[in-house]
Amino acid sequence: MTIALHPDFRFQKLKIGREQQPLVVIDNLVADPDELVNLATTKQFGDVPNYFPGVRAKVPLTYQQFILEKLRGIFTEVFDYAPGTVRFTGCHYSLITTPPEKLGYAQRIPHVDSVVIKELAFIHYLFKANFGGTAFYRHRKTGFEYIDFDRRPEYLRSIEEESLGPDYPPAAYIKGDTPLYEQISAQDGVFNRALIYRRNSLHSGSIAGDFVANPNPKTGRLSINGFLA
Repeated sequence: MTIALHPDFRFQKLKIGREQQPLVVIDNLVADPDELVNLATTKQFGDVPNYFPGVRAKVPLTYQQFILEKLRGIFTEVFDYAPGTVRFTGCHYSLITTPPEKLGYAQRIPHVDSVVIKELAFIHYLFKANFGGTAFYRHRKTGFEYIDFDRRPEYLRSIEEESLGPDYPPAAYIKGDTPLYEQISAQDGVFNRALIYRRNSLHSGSIAGDFVANPNPKTGRLSINGFLA
């Protein structure tokens, strides 16, 4: 499988929230995104043992190598990585398949993927329908927009208390402001758009309340999600 940059590849460097966490938004990432969608239809998707509300399948190494090679300047310039030192610690096709009414508490609020500030998250949207994108949040009680090792104990205590309080979130994907969280930034899920951000930024998929789970890679909420360090 040969992957190439789109001829109209472009990116933005943003800072989000009061804490000015970095966010890169890339439009027109690959020349043939439909080829990636077609490849996903040949994969065996399965459940994963974490809080991701859906199923995943492995992405070929050629895709990972393409990202590392073509985006290394971004990793260096925006996220202060030494040239050639970034690597994927995980990379999967992802399909959201959990109906809103079956979400657990941790899936109804924003989350972080890691508390290590140097680690990055990557998402490449591969759906054409209006399934929403990704939003970033501030926790109202603590004011935190990211969680690191020092902040983790206070944040965990706070969300445990809130899980027992009157503002317990409804059985729905979070979208916009809530009594517990303030949305500070949002990016639409545009076909062939990618985002790169720190894994410890509070974030969540921005998914409408009427979302209908669909396990078909061609018509469902398909993306490629990766972690880098």
